[in-house]
Order: sequence, then structure tokens, then C-alpha cells
Amino acid sequence: MRAPVLIYACTALVYVVTLWTRMRGPSDNVHFVSLAESYLHGQLSVLGDRPPGNNDWASFGGRWYVVFPPFPALVILPAVAIWHAAVWDRLYWALFAGLGPALLYVLLRHLREHAQSGRRPREDLALTVLFAFGSIYYCASVQGTVWYAAHVVACPLLALYVLFSVDARRPILAGCVLGLAWATRPTTLLLAPFFAIEALASARAVAAPLVGSSRPVWRFLQGVNIPRAVRTCALFALPLIIIVAISCWLNWLRFGDPFEVGYRYLRIRWAARIEKWGLFNYHYVSKNLAVFLAALPWLSNAAPYVRVSRHGLALWVTTPSYLGVLWPKRVNPRIVGLSIAALCVAVMNLSYQNSGWIQFGYRFSLDYSVLLIALLALGGRRFGVGFYLLLVWSCAVNTFGACTFERAERFYDRDGSQQVIFQPD
Repeated sequence: MRAPVLIYACTALVYVVTLWTRMRGPSDNVHFVSLAESYLHGQLSVLGDRPPGNNDWASFGGRWYVVFPPFPALVILPAVAIWHAAVWDRLYWALFAGLGPALLYVLLRHLREHAQSGRRPREDLALTVLFAFGSIYYCASVQGTVWYAAHVVACPLLALYVLFSVDARRPILAGCVLGLAWATRPTTLLLAPFFAIEALASARAVAAPLVGSSRPVWRFLQGVNIPRAVRTCALFALPLIIIVAISCWLNWLRFGDPFEVGYRYLRIRWAARIEKWGLFNYHYVSKNLAVFLAALPWLSNAAPYVRVSRHGLALWVTTPSYLGVLWPKRVNPRIVGLSIAALCVAVMNLSYQNSGWIQFGYRFSLDYSVLLIALLALGGRRFGVGFYLLLVWSCAVNTFGACTFERAERFYDRDGSQQVIFQPD
């Protein structure tokens, strides 16, 4: 228990120190604080005639609403009950962010202690550092605004989800935390295939080896006790269904439609694009894929010599160690399950109407970064000098982002059209 507590304390301290004077006062986009205040007053719409800001608020029936999923508002509600709209939400989320690395370490330790990862304690710690300071999670933890707060809340939930899903040992708890993750970042619902594969694997009556088989999937399914797997999946699905049903009920109360989350009522410049193509469409994939794979720093001979597009940097630039998941030394049902789940969410995010703009790095990767870290732990590749050099690179790049993003504006492009990804000629 001591190690996770120390990891929480150290990471939360670094996040707070990185915030420095920015911790004081409310952030610029206090949607979750506003929603928590509404809940405390027994209503779903924003208090007053106007929202406290002009970005990403929905207007319907003469009232204003927060369309973002509600669970982060419940997380910050105790602080709002004490300090109301004056709560220092950046500080609150930075302190909360320490839970992500701490719970990730608990997951990695579980995999090690049950002889599943084969890693040593120092390697688990290195992976935890990679996530805490060598990924876009570092930058997200010190922003405090609505979009980043959602990632800060979702990541510890996803660590718990993977932990409870291993061997399908806690189906109800796994369903609960995935449901709460969905009520924070909706695309994370597509991580459910991981639990399904774990449930099938844990229900195998025949432990026949799968490696070397010409039909490994059929060989795997042949040994499954189907009724047992179905019962386990039903327990997993029950809390999910309840949470989704509550969300649909809230949608009906707000917008008169259980399937309307309110995005069509947003007062934003991109409303026409959403109206034409929808929230998710193949149309968006090419631009998002360009950000995901090819967005590089802009270099020049003039100060400050390096600049970053508002779409951010490619995932392999901010965290190149993630490339290691593409070459595991071994493959088993757990690695397959994690890979399928992460791929499902990645594809869904790539078809979303927004690349993550405005960001330092591809922030939507946080919807599956916990799974990528688990894959690195399980993949069996030795952590040699190359891994630790990439770890240093990742920490240096993301420390730069955490310290400069939305602060040192000279390092960032100021285009507001969402059209500029690459450096102009």
C-alpha cells in the first residue's frame, strides 16, 4: 500500500508545483463546476440567465446546459458545495490527477505479482513515470479546464477497469467503473471487448495451448464454458445498463429525447460542420489521422525557433515508447483483448469531428493510454537502454508542454480556424 500512496503524493505534488500561480482562482472554462452547482440547486440547466463563459455551452428551450458527460461534476461536487463558484478547480484537478499514476501502478503490480507481466518493480515504476510525466497526461493534469478535467477523471477509472477485468474476477465492479468512465469520456465504452475476452478466457474448461495452432481463435473458443462466460458478462453489463439508462433519462429531462446529448444545440463556430457530417464520420478521419501520425514541431531560424500547431504533436513524438506495443515478444488472449479494445476506441476517436484542438499532444490517446502501458508491461520485450532513452525524451517533451501550453504563447500557433495542422510554406 505504501508505494501507491507515495506515487500519488509525488505526482500530485509535481502537478501542483507545475501549476504554480495558475492554481489560484477558477479556470476559464468551469463547465463541471457550473454543472455541480446546478445539481446542488436541484436543477439540470445552468444557474442564471447566461452561462459563465462563451465556449461549448448549449442553448435549448430558453435555458443553458452543459452537454459534457456528468460524472466529473459529481467528482468536484463536494468542493463546489463548500466554495461554490470560487473553487480553485485547477488545483482540485491537479490533486485528483495523482490517482491516475497511483492506480496504474496498482494494476502493474497486480500483473507482476500474479506472474502475468514478468516485470520487476523498477520496471513497473518506469512505466508509471512514463504515463505520469512522459505522456500527454502530464499536460492534461495541469490545465483544469473542462476538456482536460474529463481525461484526468477517466484515466484512474480505466486503470481500475483493467484491474477488475483481469481474469474477469470483478465483473460488477468492472462494469461500474467502465460505466462511470463512459459518463466521463463516452468513447471509452468501446473498451468493453477487453472484459468479454477475459470472461471467455477465464471460462475455458480446456487449457489447451493456442500458440502454433493454425486456427487459434477456434481453438480458444472450443474450450470455453459458454454458460459461465455469459453469466459473467451479464454481471458486467448490469451496472453499465443502469448507468446508460440514467444518462438517457437525464437527456430526456433536458432535451425531450433520451438519445439527444445536446451537441446540436451548442453555440459554437463548428455547428454547421456537425450538422452536415455528424459528430462521428469517416469524413474526419484524414485530418485526425494527420494529427495522430504526422503533426511535428515547426522549426525556424527566428526566435523562439520552435512552435507547435494548436492541433498538437503526433502521439509518437510525445510518447515514442508506445510504438513498443506493435512488437510484443509474445501474444496471448489478454494482449489480444487489450489491443482490440484500444484499437476500437482509437478508430472511434479518429472519426470524431474534432482532433482534440486545442492541445499540446494528441489528448484523445488518454482514452486508451492505460491499456497501452499494460501492453508494454505484458509484451515481454526487455527494457534496455533504448527504452530508458525514450523515457527521458518523453518526459522532457511533455514537461515542456506542461510548463508552456496555454502559458508561453510564443511557442504555439495562434490560428483559430482549425485548418492549420502543418507549418505554412
